[in-house]
This record gives sequence, C-alpha cells and structure tokens, in this order.
Amino acid sequence: MEGSTINVDCPYISVMKELLRTTDPTIIAFASALLQGEDIDCFPLDVNMSVLEGGIGIFPRRLMVHDDDYTAATRVLRDNDIPTGLPK
Repeated sequence: MEGSTINVDCPYISVMKELLRTTDPTIIAFASALLQGEDIDCFPLDVNMSVLEGGIGIFPRRLMVHDDDYTAATRVLRDNDIPTGLPK
C-alpha cells in the first residue's frame, strides 16, 4: 500500500493520502513548493513535533495531498528525484 489514507465520515473534510514522510524539513518545504507550482494543494502534518523531540529531528514529518491529486503529486516527486520515505 502506497501511503496511508485518512478517511473521515464528514462531508466537509476531504480524503487525504500520505505522499511523503521524512525527518528533513527542507524536503517537505521543497516538495510543497513543487506541488504548489503544479496547483496541487498539500498539507504538512507533524510540523510541531520538534517541541516533543527537542529539535533533534527523530520524528518524521508527513505531507498529505487530496486523494484525487495523489497520482499527479507522486509524479512530481518522482520527476524531481524526491524520495517519499514510504514503505513499498
């Protein structure tokens, strides 16, 4: 299974899929910029985990995209040689 899916039984919340998981905040920023350049909305999760970890970068951050944009977003990452960090 590629990425995890968050399913919520609420008509106001979209189905999101995990696109990227990394401990490197620069990869999250770079991937977000690339996706925004392609008009693909993304949402970073776990960005405030540094408070719990003391800033040493052991907890991965995740980047989520809408389920409908997942294939295009994966292509953007692959075309720019950005590893997803997700299990195959």
